[in-house]
Amino acid sequence: MHETNVSALMEREHHEIDQAIEHFVAGLSEGKLRHKDLARAGDLLKRHIYVEEELIFPTLRAKGMLAPVLVMLREHGEIWRTLDALDLEVGPGTAAEWVPDRCHQLLRQLETHNGKEEPIIYPQADALLTDEQTATVREFLHSGTMPLDWVCAQAPNG
Repeated sequence: MHETNVSALMEREHHEIDQAIEHFVAGLSEGKLRHKDLARAGDLLKRHIYVEEELIFPTLRAKGMLAPVLVMLREHGEIWRTLDALDLEVGPGTAAEWVPDRCHQLLRQLETHNGKEEPIIYPQADALLTDEQTATVREFLHSGTMPLDWVCAQAPNG
């Protein structure tokens, strides 16, 4: 990993997630059901949300960024519910006819969310996280796994 700051690392993941979803949708239009792309996007997105909620947001909240963090948490819940709906709609060898629309819904949610997160949250993370906290985020993004039973704060059962 060449990036050293949180914003560069997290923004790179945003692009990876979007690309995996877009690749899945492109496959559907070609009559291909690329479960691995959707599963990869969902797993990466949930892990990404975990990093934010467990490793980044606590410091930002403690440093006075309560309102922006609360907005991000609410949007995480909406994104999580969309991912849960996709999990139900895409099964082995099949996908409901509205799955492309649900994927586009998710991409719109991510575009809106990331459009706030990248210019507001991440620069503050770069400025407010200690070097040790930044190293923890970097290491987790490189090789960490979130607990299997973890759900975001605003998920239906979170």
